[in-house]
Amino acid sequence: MVDTEFKGVARPGVSHQFTSKLFAFEHTPQKTSSSAQNIIIFVGGLFDGLHTVPYASRLADALPPSWTLAQAILSSSYTGWGISSLQKDVEELSDCVSYFRSIKPGKIVLMGHSTGCQDVLEYLTGPGHENRKPIDGGLIQAAVSDREAIFTMMDPDTIKSVCAKAQSMVDGGDDDEILPSTDIGSIFPCPVSAKRFLSLASPNHDGDDDYFSSDLTDDQLMKTFGSLPNSTPICILLSGSDEYVQPDVDPAKLLARWIEIAKSGKGKVDENNSGVIEGATHNLAGNSESVVNDLMKRVLGFLGGI
Repeated sequence: MVDTEFKGVARPGVSHQFTSKLFAFEHTPQKTSSSAQNIIIFVGGLFDGLHTVPYASRLADALPPSWTLAQAILSSSYTGWGISSLQKDVEELSDCVSYFRSIKPGKIVLMGHSTGCQDVLEYLTGPGHENRKPIDGGLIQAAVSDREAIFTMMDPDTIKSVCAKAQSMVDGGDDDEILPSTDIGSIFPCPVSAKRFLSLASPNHDGDDDYFSSDLTDDQLMKTFGSLPNSTPICILLSGSDEYVQPDVDPAKLLARWIEIAKSGKGKVDENNSGVIEGATHNLAGNSESVVNDLMKRVLGFLGGI
């Protein structure tokens, strides 16, 4: 079906091929400078790809002359996430960081939106993190619980049934087999493996993607936020009107808990610029200039301090 409302968009930039099949699009900055040697590598969420997160281009234009932004296109971009994993994402992101290290002598910050937030924390704290190419900072925006969000979109009995089917497939060695579209097609119109569905929605609260649920224990959070390296500062930005956050979840309290856990583990969180962006939707689509500018101000403040 043709999208008759879409008017098209043109953005100047450079396409960087960092593996045989993957690339990153570096936006050409409005303020050109020969000293633009620092870069943000931006990673979107489920179904995201190039230009699908509205504020990414705005942020690229707002950066100071010494910074540019590149959007990484991974195997999990667009509809590929259903048959991918966080571990595959961070392996590919490590290749991306390594590539930009070879051509830019400055700082590299990894910024994630939505599920891209899991990628940032997986990169810094997940299995094998000590072998990944180092970064100078991490930004996470709109970190949400996929497990809790799914319960707002699907009937609880249906979720229970799909989880049981997925678990049976995993137990039988069919981890990478695709769940029937009749079960999940209403919210996930793409192929989703049994393993990836449980990673997002496991009722045991132990899915690989389950980083940000409000009901996680302190012990679980110590393995993520509590294991952040002191050498890599992070900034946490939550959306105050995120449509994927359950109504009974207070983002300010959630943020305060994550920061407390990170600090107890000696992690370095930029508390001056981290915060809840009041009025912001999940990806800031349709938000006012003041809301978008709040995001820009916080990101620029973080970059200026690393």
